[in-house]
Amino acid sequence: MNRLDEFRKKRAEMNEKVMDLEHLGIKRFFNLDSATYREGALDSKTKELLGLVASAVLRCNDCIDYHLEQCAKTGSSKDEIVDALNVSLVVGGSIVIPHLRHAIGTLEILEKEGTLK
Repeated sequence: MNRLDEFRKKRAEMNEKVMDLEHLGIKRFFNLDSATYREGALDSKTKELLGLVASAVLRCNDCIDYHLEQCAKTGSSKDEIVDALNVSLVVGGSIVIPHLRHAIGTLEILEKEGTLK
């Protein structure tokens, strides 16, 4: 099991525990988050790339992994993802570099799985 598989497993387990809390505010926030990435004036592919950039600038590796998977699922190519990560580097500055490294490692895992074009 690689670190991305471990992340997926832990995320699913913890999301289930969060939903088991039966808290209306939490459920509403999770629903809002899901709805944000649906097709709208911007397509889902673009929205996921935006989510990836925001995650890198905010320095959240879990979020980066999640959005990289979603970027792959919505049809982003490696070149498009790398270009988006460049935007995050320019916006966020050198503090983003460790998270850029993390993202590249995740991209390698997605490529090995055949998930990324």
